[in-house]
Amino acid sequence: MSFYFTLNTGSSSVKFALYKAQAEPDLFISGIVERLGPSARLKMQTPGEDIVRELGTVDHASAVVAIFAKVEPYLQGQPVVGIGHRIVHGGNAFFKPTELTSEVVQKLEQMIPLAPLHQPYSLATIRAAKQVFPGVLQIGCFDTSFHAGHTFPNDAFAIPRHFYEEGVRRYGFHGLSFDYICSEMRREHPDVANGRLVIAHLGNGASMCAVEEGRSINASTSFSAVDGLAMGTRCGRLDPGVMLYLMQEKELSAAEIESIIYRRSGLLGLSEESSDMRVLEHSEELFSKQAINYYCYQIRREVGAMAATLEGIDALIFSAGIGENSARVRSSVCEPLEFLGITIDQEKNKANAPEIGTGPVRVFIMPTNEEQVIARAVAQACNKTQ
Repeated sequence: MSFYFTLNTGSSSVKFALYKAQAEPDLFISGIVERLGPSARLKMQTPGEDIVRELGTVDHASAVVAIFAKVEPYLQGQPVVGIGHRIVHGGNAFFKPTELTSEVVQKLEQMIPLAPLHQPYSLATIRAAKQVFPGVLQIGCFDTSFHAGHTFPNDAFAIPRHFYEEGVRRYGFHGLSFDYICSEMRREHPDVANGRLVIAHLGNGASMCAVEEGRSINASTSFSAVDGLAMGTRCGRLDPGVMLYLMQEKELSAAEIESIIYRRSGLLGLSEESSDMRVLEHSEELFSKQAINYYCYQIRREVGAMAATLEGIDALIFSAGIGENSARVRSSVCEPLEFLGITIDQEKNKANAPEIGTGPVRVFIMPTNEEQVIARAVAQACNKTQ
């Protein structure tokens, strides 16, 4: 028996999973180190019990050390033979799972400006994992890879051409999540899996993807993970003139604008209450209600855009924290879209049933699993090296 290990790094957390090494990796242990900083906490689900431990002051690198210390007894002396990392941005250099050699890590460091909220933390966990697991194969899995085949109209900005050649293009994100949803559709709903799918990954980060025959055709995010839909703290689609105005008239620095669009906008900025949809749904404040309405409107708008890209729509799929659990959001998105053939059963919707559509367009609620996609990539890489 041997194991695969996956690390999914966020700005304030590190998710992890341990899989039994086999053709289809079998989940053995999963967990998260959350609230990184002075009051970090580890949560872990094992075959025998659920564990919660307060860790004190922990950063991304020391989180990896803490995770392995908790996981090691469950290995019972058996080896970890491969480690997979979720990496948000692969730029125009990485389009498939890639071994994280020192040369690759150097290239990823150069991409930090493309994903300032994510890339530095991913690199920190990669370095830590190399120290904790010396000599073990480490694989990077890129959120941008799933969208690599976009045609030029869905890949470019209408700015001077040389910027496109230099890598300023529409990359798209949440690719590991979309990849998993497509694989589950092939397994559970093969009759529609190769059709025209619109997938809504609605979590604290949010984006949508148009898929046909299992391939990404268009994505709501583009050059950065701040574009497209409004998110928990990210602004989503924004007129570039707004940023020029903030710089020229309000005399804000680039760092101040970055803080606004990444950390102080979205649901938090609109509501002035919370970035958490669960909090907003229980709020009686006008701003919170307006934030939810804005959020749902932008999703509806994107469904229409994706349907236009695909020249039709066969299925709409809701996933991630909000997509899987908020009946209110799903209802607000779907009710005005009857003209597209999207209608839902409200009782099934309230029950978070796997399929809630009643019209010609099928509507699904499907949990995502980025870690499983990473583990599969590690398994393939390990098999190639044997």
